[in-house]
Amino acid sequence: MNSTTGPFGTTFRGDAATIQVRDTFSTALAKNIIVVFVWLCLSYINGALVHTFFKNQVFYEDPRYILFIHMVINDAVQLTVTMTLFVVSYVFFRINVAFCSFFILIAIFTDMNTPLNLAAMAIERYVAICNPLRHSQICTVHRTCILIAVIWVAGAVPAITDLFITLATEPVDFFHSSIFCIHSNMFRAPAVYYKRQAFDILYFSFVSLTIIYTYLRIMFAARAATTDRSSAAKARNTILLHGVQLLICMLTYVRLVLEVALVGAFPKHVLEIRYAYYLVIYILPRFLSPVVYGVRDDKIRKYLKGYFVCKLQRVRPITLLER
Repeated sequence: MNSTTGPFGTTFRGDAATIQVRDTFSTALAKNIIVVFVWLCLSYINGALVHTFFKNQVFYEDPRYILFIHMVINDAVQLTVTMTLFVVSYVFFRINVAFCSFFILIAIFTDMNTPLNLAAMAIERYVAICNPLRHSQICTVHRTCILIAVIWVAGAVPAITDLFITLATEPVDFFHSSIFCIHSNMFRAPAVYYKRQAFDILYFSFVSLTIIYTYLRIMFAARAATTDRSSAAKARNTILLHGVQLLICMLTYVRLVLEVALVGAFPKHVLEIRYAYYLVIYILPRFLSPVVYGVRDDKIRKYLKGYFVCKLQRVRPITLLER
């Protein structure tokens, strides 16, 4: 028996019948309220970070903060798309293929961009700590913008090839039908599966090796007597947090193995397992990005306090003589 699992429910397909397992109305409502509430909170934080960046020119000329705000915007888009698909899956369950492909492609673009952006930020910190005299020459604003364009091209390649394979293999009627909007239902050709595995291995091997290499080099630099140890230690901790983000993102690519194992161990909690997976894989990494820079970075924290700290003004009473 085969199964297709989504945030709304799980469809088990057998030879004789199709059984759909869905949440009760109260459970579905609670899950959607939690997801939308978390999305609103993260959207406010990300919006505050974006407004802080564009309002203060001091961030414009620093490649570090340009890469950071690019990741914040990318994660905000990715989070909005996945949240929209999550809610739509409960309201409509099935949507038009053309409409689904639009959301799926954007989700893939932004999902692939996140680890590549983490690698770029790790390299920038490596140059700043291990080669500070040439940092201003190597990491310029112009080169940073080119790097962001390269990240988007690299992130788009897997999704565009998925689309081309689907256009070449699927009949025209498929694009006028309605499906439950997940990647495996949209891109059904076997070639897409193997190609996706190859891209995942290639991209995440590159990012993993980049983060490990930069972390070790900065760690060695922190031990050197001629290096600013406090700055090096902070950069090392930042890259370590990038590694944690990367590990969480990489759970996406072992989802099927984890899902089969967990469902086998807890067969009565399929929907809860899927929901927990959504929160851990898609929500948690997007929460870490503001924490890594927004809370730990002194410069951003200085401008960001106004969004989260309510200032109380002391009112002096007016006496009768002053009237």
